[in-house]
Amino acid sequence: MTELGPIAVCCAGYFALVLVVGAVAYRRTAADPEDYFLGGRSAKTLVLFMALFGTNVTPFVLLGIPGLAYHEGVGVFGYNAAIVALGIPLTFWLIGRPAWHEARRLGAITPAELYAVRLRSPALGILLFVAFTAYTLPYLVTSVIGVGIAVETFTGGAVSGLLAAAAVLVATVVYTAAGGMRATMWTNVLQGAWFMVFIVVAFVAIADGLGGAEAATTAVRAAAPELLVVTGHPRFATAGWSSWALAISLTVIAFPHMLVRVFAARDQAALRRTCRLYPPALALLWLPVVLIGVWGAAAIPGLEGRASDRILPMMVARFMDPWWQGLGLAAILAAVMSTLDAQFLTLSSMLGRDVLRRLHPEMTPAREVAWARVFALLLAAAVFVVVLAAPASIFAIGTFAFSGYVMLVPTLYLGLVWDRFDARAAIASIVAGNVVLVTAFVVGTDEGGVQPVAWGLGAAILAGVVLARGRAVEATA
Repeated sequence: MTELGPIAVCCAGYFALVLVVGAVAYRRTAADPEDYFLGGRSAKTLVLFMALFGTNVTPFVLLGIPGLAYHEGVGVFGYNAAIVALGIPLTFWLIGRPAWHEARRLGAITPAELYAVRLRSPALGILLFVAFTAYTLPYLVTSVIGVGIAVETFTGGAVSGLLAAAAVLVATVVYTAAGGMRATMWTNVLQGAWFMVFIVVAFVAIADGLGGAEAATTAVRAAAPELLVVTGHPRFATAGWSSWALAISLTVIAFPHMLVRVFAARDQAALRRTCRLYPPALALLWLPVVLIGVWGAAAIPGLEGRASDRILPMMVARFMDPWWQGLGLAAILAAVMSTLDAQFLTLSSMLGRDVLRRLHPEMTPAREVAWARVFALLLAAAVFVVVLAAPASIFAIGTFAFSGYVMLVPTLYLGLVWDRFDARAAIASIVAGNVVLVTAFVVGTDEGGVQPVAWGLGAAILAGVVLARGRAVEATA
């Protein structure tokens, strides 16, 4: 068997496994929106945690973060993981818990539907659908770009990245369209366990191949000592670090595919236990990928720009045998597909619930599910077209998408906890935040200065609060 043989066997086995899971889920899923899109709202702790965690881990983490650490150093861990480990569970509890309760009370299936019904505004539901789609599309693109990078690196260019991207999109759409939420959550348990175990094993193997963690770090100190200190890096200056903290800690709860998984929780106890599991799991994943990126700067020097997104698969290819490379590529595919499936399903559900069903109130539940399956296919095709354009680095695309999601956070929170915050305030908040965000990105900011996300979030909060208070004054006048 050639060196590509084990890689092909591992990836084929992985694809077969997730398709089998999708087939089993298909047999358990009814053509009913609540069952198809939310799995009957029955997710227990293990499934809920793995679905949320697996969905949250993407090529942004497995490829983009090592690539950034390759250039920026150990400070990338504190720049991301330390904030995320506290911020994500906190937002799950402050926003996710009341959203879970209200979604059950109102019978809402999608985030857009929840706020449209609660604030009594179909227009708000459509606006949220448009915003969620606009920022999820580039996020989807980062995942598919990651597939191409990983496949081309592990196979030495023998397999086209575009061919691999197409295969992943097709496989993901097949099992997602077939089994709905059950298929995505069940496969997420498998996928999350797969990439977590692999990253830990790879970290140990790469450290051993470099002569141990101490020797690997010593090599970095000799070749690029600036990577082992935080001071002097513009990205880690107070203004830049603080404003990025807003994006990375607030954005996850605004991912529609994450919030809808919260809706699927069986009870609040499952959500509470998931919040407790998140910090150690994130630390276990992020520390190895950052260190692999830093060590890679000494082991494989000379990567420029977005070429550094390849550093993790390059290190795996250099220090692990073909069978482990195959398992590594399957782990990256798992991280990609565990996010793609959730995004396809959630955007499809919003199209059916928040757009088509409002245009055609007579639409049957079975037809709503059928349209969702068609939309998932069209969305996959759109993603592939964008990937053909070969856009910017994974980290750069992710930064823009994450910043856009943050513009929705004031509405997601205030729409649940403040009675004065009505649909007009929500719409004003979303529009103002996005206008300022896009303007700030176009104008540009210094790397160490206040980032666009901070300006946009400030505008979103100000517009929403001012209009809500003004409406309250009018009502009492």
